[in-house]
Amino acid sequence: MAKRKTSTPSTDTERTVQPTLPEQPASTPDTAGEASQDAGIYSRFSDFDIHLFRSGKHQRLYEKFGAHVVDHNGVTGTYFAVWAPSAKYVAVIGNFNGWNKGSQPMNVRWDSSGIWEVFVPNIGRGETYKYFIVNENGRELEKGDPYAHWWEVPPKTASVVWDTYYEWQDQDWMGSRKEKNALDAPISVYEMHLSSWRRDPSNPDRELTYGEIADALVPYLQDLGFTHVEFMPVMQYPYAPSWGYQITGYFAPSSRFGTPQEFMKLIERLHQAGIGVFLDWVPSHFPGDAHGLYEFDGSHLYEYPDPRKGYHPDWKSYIFNYSRPEVRSFLMSNAMFWLDRCHVDGLRVDAVASMLYLDYSRKAGEWEPNMFGGRENLEVISLIKEINEAIYKDFPDTQTIAEESTAFPGVSRPVYTGGLGFGMKWMMGWMNDTLRYFERDPAFRKFHQDELTFSTVYAYTENFMLPLSHDEVVYGKHSLVGKMPGDEWQRFANLRLLFSYMFTHSGTKLVFMGGEFGQTAEWKFDTSLDWHLLQYAPHKGTLACVKALNSLYKTEPAMHERNFSSDGFEWIDTSDRENSVISYLRKGNRPEDNLLIVLNMTPVPRTQYRIGVPAAGSYKEIFNSDAIEFYGSGVSNPTPISSEAELWHGRPQSINVNIPPLGAVVLKMS
Repeated sequence: MAKRKTSTPSTDTERTVQPTLPEQPASTPDTAGEASQDAGIYSRFSDFDIHLFRSGKHQRLYEKFGAHVVDHNGVTGTYFAVWAPSAKYVAVIGNFNGWNKGSQPMNVRWDSSGIWEVFVPNIGRGETYKYFIVNENGRELEKGDPYAHWWEVPPKTASVVWDTYYEWQDQDWMGSRKEKNALDAPISVYEMHLSSWRRDPSNPDRELTYGEIADALVPYLQDLGFTHVEFMPVMQYPYAPSWGYQITGYFAPSSRFGTPQEFMKLIERLHQAGIGVFLDWVPSHFPGDAHGLYEFDGSHLYEYPDPRKGYHPDWKSYIFNYSRPEVRSFLMSNAMFWLDRCHVDGLRVDAVASMLYLDYSRKAGEWEPNMFGGRENLEVISLIKEINEAIYKDFPDTQTIAEESTAFPGVSRPVYTGGLGFGMKWMMGWMNDTLRYFERDPAFRKFHQDELTFSTVYAYTENFMLPLSHDEVVYGKHSLVGKMPGDEWQRFANLRLLFSYMFTHSGTKLVFMGGEFGQTAEWKFDTSLDWHLLQYAPHKGTLACVKALNSLYKTEPAMHERNFSSDGFEWIDTSDRENSVISYLRKGNRPEDNLLIVLNMTPVPRTQYRIGVPAAGSYKEIFNSDAIEFYGSGVSNPTPISSEAELWHGRPQSINVNIPPLGAVVLKMS
């Protein structure tokens, strides 16, 4: 994860006017709950809930904490519950009581759990509120609700009483997604930032709503053939330059784009189109905004008190106290929330390496070893395992994906074998080596061919996803096409070749928005992608190439059946450094599905280039990155090529192939 700008402490703004709310169906009062020890006080917590919460095992705290519209003694109102063990006074303040700090005090539970709760009659959905907290030292704070499902639109910072009721219409997807999310399925992910994918063409400063995004995104992804979309963090975040990675509302989709129900409708429409949804999830750190989690009750409640563990030097933010059971329950419940209430198909967990290591981005003396003298954060390791076990138990047809950049063992191996339990892991080494190679002038690539071939040495130690993500196209790194050497034609040929290598390499795929059509400028979080570029042939051709690669990936079993097995990949030749040509096989469960891939990393076409093949027969070209419709030069193999009994590359049969300049060719026995 790249360094991102951090949030700045917010100041209280005028809160006497309710936000403009879209029309919604009347909320259904929630009648769940039971009386606490104090007769007549409504509570949603049972003794067992308290036990689970305090032992770090509660997985559904969003059903208990927060604001819930309920019926109590025949009166409809809102029940509020918040955890603030260091508080001596807590009240609910909002528009409904004129933000009066003394009119609606909360009751602390008798069981020393630190939970405060109150039922406020005659208020419901749409009310803005905060918690006014006075701690043991007399410090006064105004905090948003950590469990709120909706918030005011930034820069306003109050929470809004809301619910997650939604009548889902994605049963077909939910019934079949086990196959769509399987490790042997084609998983091609389109990573996107909701705020900057597209903006209102008539007003570039206006972000699209969830509904407007759905109108444009669903047909776009359907046409391109991506199987999944991954949203960069959609949880409520106050500071736009953080890209969503500095979260204050972990249980709420961002109010910038609409209501929770409108967010759910976006997911539903993607599901109805056969497209899965992954969310970027950030359990690694949170910002210090005045209304957020930091020093929530005047104490270090959610963060480690020791800055050697509790402060993140890279992002100027705060690190969850993974040793505190109640915080573990918070994070466990948050992961489950998005899978349960929002039907998402998986979580991509951000910055896992920063969580795993106590010395991450710290110098000697700035960190404290664990109880065994090591650098691993044992509390994080146990929590990650518990979260992954819980997810795969309750949602076995989903995926968790780790952004983890080290050689930590077993990241994507089951917990019962000693692993962390993720389904997949980003292959950061492949990304770094591959981009470094492609940035080189083709004249010098022959000296660096190992940068391409080394990945298969470790490619099967984890279930790897190949990422060309947002982090690679910001902060002076240039766009993908901007990294490529040569004139315009060569840059776009290189980009098509990069995508061809990526899609034919073992592992699942991820492409950040804009890369698919050759966005020339670096990504900017506050402006739309340059969609006007699609009127030009190089960009239109790149988009067509990615569409063809997605189709190839999905329709050819050899491209995905053995995504994570060495049985699905075999080198033919990596020794022709002089010509910078490499060749390999992708293998399916049936030999007749095997594919031959040949890559030419130079702008010099190679005609009648001999390659050893696995079996005698006729080989037909089924993909060529140099096709005219892709803005290529059209060097191809228009007719099937019959093998000859000539020993080559250690194989008794071989063929002569035309390999286009800066091009990739995929052949299959016909």
